[in-house]
Amino acid sequence: MTALATAARRPREWSFTIGVALFALLVLFALFYPALSPHDAFTSNFDRGASPDGEPVPPLHGFFLGTDRLFRDEAVRLALGARLSFYIAISASALAVVIGSFVGLIAGYFEGRFLDSLLMRLVDVGLSFPFLLLVMALGVVTTKTDATTVLLLLGVTGWLSIARIVRAKTIQLRARDFMLASASIGAEGGRLILRHLLPNLVPTMFVLFAIATPQMMMADSVLSYLGAGIAPPSPTLGYMLFEGQDVVTNYPWILAAPAITISLSVLALHLSGEGLEKRVLGEGSVR
Repeated sequence: MTALATAARRPREWSFTIGVALFALLVLFALFYPALSPHDAFTSNFDRGASPDGEPVPPLHGFFLGTDRLFRDEAVRLALGARLSFYIAISASALAVVIGSFVGLIAGYFEGRFLDSLLMRLVDVGLSFPFLLLVMALGVVTTKTDATTVLLLLGVTGWLSIARIVRAKTIQLRARDFMLASASIGAEGGRLILRHLLPNLVPTMFVLFAIATPQMMMADSVLSYLGAGIAPPSPTLGYMLFEGQDVVTNYPWILAAPAITISLSVLALHLSGEGLEKRVLGEGSVR
């Protein structure tokens, strides 16, 4: 490898490493900080969490990130909100990749036939609606909005673009020599799909999962901010943004904490996904 090629690869490698390391730190904070903190996320601390004037205390005044408008530990609530967002984003991305890969694989295998046309027309109809609008419309008909409901809504609506990508990749694989050789000796149907197509699609599926995760996290935060996500008292990053916007002038840390956490999380996931895409698929992009 030439020095120029090495230099060209270095930024991508560093971005992947930085993304993974940053996300790992955020996950550790979300998992362990609530257990290490002496404060509770749902209990108002009027003794130490309020100033003599009856206002929330700023960061580093007995509380790592200060207290919110109800004098609750902002850092503990932030950790629980991040934990919930990570769980929803990762689970919804996995569900979307499974559904999208199945639809795309079947459509690509039957390229040009009725089943392919039917599945792709359904995908076209779904993609004609904005993603968040579609999620909110489905959320209206649900009677219970919890973490499972939100991740299911995101997962069953986020697979559409994934199906298109997997279909295109499947069509490419079908034209490869190993597929033609297998078909020439009598392999067909389920054997071709399970023994040849699916294993070769796994790297693409991992990349699609990594790319979809930050999108799902943003979608979850937007839904919570708009009041269509998980309902209080469960702390969510989006709803913490909503709570902090009215007091940003007097208590900026209440808004800044969730805003920075969302930004860092999405950045870390994006860098990780982009780096994984380059490492697994080379210069070819799945997007």
